[in-house]
Amino acid sequence: MSSLVGGAPAGPTGPSGPPGTPASRPVFTHSEDQLRLMARVARMYHEHRMRQADIAAELHVSQPRVSRLLKRAVEVGIVHTIVSLPAGVHTDLEEELERAYGLQQAVVVDAGGSDDDVTPALGAATAEHLAATLIGGDTVGISSWSASLLAAVNAMRPFRQPVVDQVVQVVGGLGDPRVQMLAARLIGQFASTTGAEPVFMPTPGVLGTASARDSLMADPTVTTVMGLWPRLTVALVGIGSVEPSELLRMSGNVLGERERAALADAGAVGDICLRFFDARGRAVATELDDRVIGIAADELRRVPRRVGVAGGPRKYAAVRGALLGEWINVLVTDVATAQRLIADAAAGDAEAGDGAGGGPTPA
Repeated sequence: MSSLVGGAPAGPTGPSGPPGTPASRPVFTHSEDQLRLMARVARMYHEHRMRQADIAAELHVSQPRVSRLLKRAVEVGIVHTIVSLPAGVHTDLEEELERAYGLQQAVVVDAGGSDDDVTPALGAATAEHLAATLIGGDTVGISSWSASLLAAVNAMRPFRQPVVDQVVQVVGGLGDPRVQMLAARLIGQFASTTGAEPVFMPTPGVLGTASARDSLMADPTVTTVMGLWPRLTVALVGIGSVEPSELLRMSGNVLGERERAALADAGAVGDICLRFFDARGRAVATELDDRVIGIAADELRRVPRRVGVAGGPRKYAAVRGALLGEWINVLVTDVATAQRLIADAAAGDAEAGDGAGGGPTPA
């Protein structure tokens, strides 16, 4: 809202300097009559809700002059603009996150308690974000083993007309039949809601050997799915920690003790589509990469809009790593995670001394 400040504001003064320098020239100040006219126009427009044309007619001045007077009223401090955020709306945090990490967009929602408690709120917020941003012609890639994405799809309402051409699975995963059914429902329901053609990846996410993975990747069905990945315009992904979630354990993609130890030794803190990265977002290279059927890190980063959905204390290091490594450029998260991300970005900037500490780090 706009508010008027009572009393005539003091005229601006310029800095002093040697005679003849630009700084020593007198700065234009408004007369009392000019300030009075500005204040009157400002009250008529902001308090009495009069149109500029009506103000011009009543005061016998031109409409362009009314517009100029309103602009000057803001500049000299007669009018101040105050935005009062409704409860549960965190655009201030969203804008800070976007600046701190170079994001296209951030969505911050109220959610508290344990990691499981944030999932429904993240899902609902993601559904609303997709409803506003899917406007037609997209090819969407989805990582299928994410409880937050399942919650998002369950919260989505059908679009009146198709807004997505195809929805493509970007990581394999044949495991427990109950969880496989959830993954199929995630992609199938998203397709039904958005009017898209569903494209499934009918393979495990992690194979026992590199040669087994290579054999499967030569299958025409698999190559057809992989051939769609370069055409993705949106990637909708969960962000995992090295310690697997219950859903990932059931999916059949859970890593063994030896594999998790190797990832920990390499400094891994999280993954997207079973591609692991460290706390600075740098890709962690292990032999696991040669056994995964899923979109590669470089290919993922080429997707124009990469929406990451995650929150809660257990996921914090993974979320920050994903931001610093530019694995995602849109984040849906909870208030506590957002506040901590902003604080850590500011601390990183202060420590670096050159403003680079909190920004993205190339992998």
